Amino acid sequence: MPQKTKGPASYDASDITVLEGLEPVRVRPGMYIGSTGPSGLHHLIWEVVDNAVDEAMAGFCTRIDVTIQANGSVRVVDDGRGIPVDELPAYPGQSAAEIVLTTLHAGGKFGGEGYKVSGGLHGVGVSVVNALSKELILEIDRNGDHHVLTFKNGGKMQGKLKITGPAPRGRTGTTVTFSPDPTIFDDVEFRAQTVLERLQIKAFLNRGLEIRFVDEREGRQAKETFKYNGGIADYVRHLNNSKESLFRKVGAYEQAEERQEVEVAFQWNTGYYESIHSFANGISTIEGGMHEEGFRKAITNVVNRYARKRNLLKEKEENLTGDDIREGLTAVLSVRLAEPQFEGQTKGKLGNVSIRSLVERATNEKLADWLEENPKEGSQVVAKAVQASRARMAAHQARDLTRRKSALDGAGLPGKLVDCSSNEPRECELFIVEGNSAGGSAKDARNPRIQAILPIRGKILNVEKARSDKILRNTEIQALISAIGAGVDADFDVTKIRYDKIILLADADVDGSHIRTLLLTFFFRQMTELVNNGHVYVGQPPLYSTLVGKEKVYLRDDVEKAKFLSEHPDHKNDFQRLKGLGEMDFDELRDTTMDPSKRALLQITVEQAALADEVCSILMGDDVPQRRHFIQTNAKDVRFLDI
Repeated sequence: MPQKTKGPASYDASDITVLEGLEPVRVRPGMYIGSTGPSGLHHLIWEVVDNAVDEAMAGFCTRIDVTIQANGSVRVVDDGRGIPVDELPAYPGQSAAEIVLTTLHAGGKFGGEGYKVSGGLHGVGVSVVNALSKELILEIDRNGDHHVLTFKNGGKMQGKLKITGPAPRGRTGTTVTFSPDPTIFDDVEFRAQTVLERLQIKAFLNRGLEIRFVDEREGRQAKETFKYNGGIADYVRHLNNSKESLFRKVGAYEQAEERQEVEVAFQWNTGYYESIHSFANGISTIEGGMHEEGFRKAITNVVNRYARKRNLLKEKEENLTGDDIREGLTAVLSVRLAEPQFEGQTKGKLGNVSIRSLVERATNEKLADWLEENPKEGSQVVAKAVQASRARMAAHQARDLTRRKSALDGAGLPGKLVDCSSNEPRECELFIVEGNSAGGSAKDARNPRIQAILPIRGKILNVEKARSDKILRNTEIQALISAIGAGVDADFDVTKIRYDKIILLADADVDGSHIRTLLLTFFFRQMTELVNNGHVYVGQPPLYSTLVGKEKVYLRDDVEKAKFLSEHPDHKNDFQRLKGLGEMDFDELRDTTMDPSKRALLQITVEQAALADEVCSILMGDDVPQRRHFIQTNAKDVRFLDI
């Protein structure tokens, strides 16, 4: 037989690679932390903090300190028991702390009596942090001694765990200081506001736990302390702080069994969207799970039984749906259980069937008791749900009417739409512009083959503060729905959109930012998948132009104008203020906002659209101090809205 030769298609034992220790984490970090972007970077902090919170849930930790140090590293200190430092029997010569930091699937959360409940199910948390750090220093105060162990370059031990002296004032606990590896992450700069929001939630979920945050970075120094004796009831008050509550009371109940427990807090507001935040062992279950299923099913049954018993629903009237009842509901659902079954390392969904039963039983009993004990609030809940039911039926009729109109009108396109000639959605763009004059300018500046123009009149309806039936009756919103061509709300089908890019093109002034914010909120609430799939953009027309020699230079806003002047101190020419799109000539509009080779488009992320929605909820109101505080704490993120 001819001798085999290795070529591109060969596959034998020499092609097999064995990754040992922490190397799999460095090769495929996304498998362990989701991504190497901002979410993955911050996940390192969550893993370390979750370990400290587990100590709190076990009853051994009362305070956690999180510090972003001046050099950008992070230090997490807890006053728990401290990671065990004695030798692990199965690993002669190695301490338990060394194994925990260098071995995947090693920890105190797989069995035994170390933790009855914990968020660190998989046991890879702190070892993953070690693997993805250029340096990690572990300090343990235990048995009266202060132990130190240093790792560098992805978890390589620098010597053994050693005692450097007595534990300060006899304390116990663990300190982890780590610096993310810049060769792994896209960026290693932590965002203080992201950390603060997460730490505040941890404090809400663990009644009485004190969490302190310090940012020591130059120019960004800050301190904050969180401690909530009211626990998740305080969390609900916090979430509803920017909304108008239906009543002042925050309801709460809890129930426990031998190996699992549930705690719920709730309050309705006058808004039209539900907000249910669920957690399992302190981990946010953003995709829901069995505990949410049990809660949703039980609350529907309880409120309907209450409404029938109180004769608030007549015999011939249909039962209220879950959506009707949850309209305006803010609820926090926190469960703790001995062996949580999460989906994936990032733990987005809870799969334990037993917890669904517990949540159902607790809600059926305790919520029913609360409604009986608070008849005024119970009646308000039912009245709001009845209104939601009527609005739901009206919205259904409005959607049917929209469909019938589309069928009668052929394509069902709004009369003011200036469409493009291409029938290939992947290359087409829809510019949503304010007013007919701007629409006329945009029409002249566009590429008629692939660019369509839809003028809208003024500021559209704030959908954050309107029910779906009113939204669907709004003329401007009807035009948007018809032009995009993929339906709306529950009927929206992103595969049917007529344009790949939906571009919001408003003036570079306060009114323009208001219009952009309202439009983004509409897309976020009524065409969610349009945002999720990256089809929504913001055009960025300039506010100023000036001449540098014979070349016209465009400047987006006052910030860019100031920067330009600092770089050109001898500039003598005047600045023309471009008051509106309708006043820009053909060349100006094409060169700055419509020509794909010259323009600067901002692709809207889900987070930015959600922020616009929050802006519509908060900033469009009259609470000036709250508005000012919101802008100050989110300044970097809200700048794209020009608020």
